[in-house]
Amino acid sequence: MLQLTDVAKSYPTPQGPLFVLDGIDLRLAPGESLALMGESGSGKSTLLHLAAGLDTPDRGEIVLGARALSSLDEAGRADLRRQRLGLVFQQFHLVPSLSVLDNLTLQARLADREDRDWTHHLIERLGLAGLEGRYPEQLSGGQQQRLAIGRALAPRPELLLADEPTGNLDEGAADQVLDLLRALIGESDCALLMVTHSARVAAPLDRCVHLHHGRLADRTP
Repeated sequence: MLQLTDVAKSYPTPQGPLFVLDGIDLRLAPGESLALMGESGSGKSTLLHLAAGLDTPDRGEIVLGARALSSLDEAGRADLRRQRLGLVFQQFHLVPSLSVLDNLTLQARLADREDRDWTHHLIERLGLAGLEGRYPEQLSGGQQQRLAIGRALAPRPELLLADEPTGNLDEGAADQVLDLLRALIGESDCALLMVTHSARVAAPLDRCVHLHHGRLADRTP
């Protein structure tokens, strides 16, 4: 599903390039869930952005499905994200002028993959039934994050990339969102790569890797 081979990424500094990632090798199988852990500033979000084609590596290869991201231009990477990826961030990034229903179906419509039965199922599972006509500002934080997860899963992506998806929630709301996320991932047969700093959040996933000094190591959550 996702393969990174010898991926490196650096940023310029007055002292020369600072390598945030250096020689990253990572494989994620279809349907597998993987937690990516590491201290603040270790490059976790950078790795996720590279996997999504939102940034390009200094060296190495990233393959999503059978497509090497290096073979695609910016428009090609954007199309690949629409068709095969779901993205969930710590910030909800909902469209304030759109209703709950329109936010939920936005990505599916962009990908021309809207499925009314799946949309109805998501609304029920997300606990948003009866709220379809409301706007994001009329929802709680937990409801907004559930909506963001539903929006990402509405096109039935093959891979969901989640960057600290419960970082803005209290522990009770976070646990509810994570339980729902894992359940919906299972229902949609979607692979998951989740960035988290919490061993408790990582524990239920299939596998965990730890990012330290630009390199990855397998780790038991």
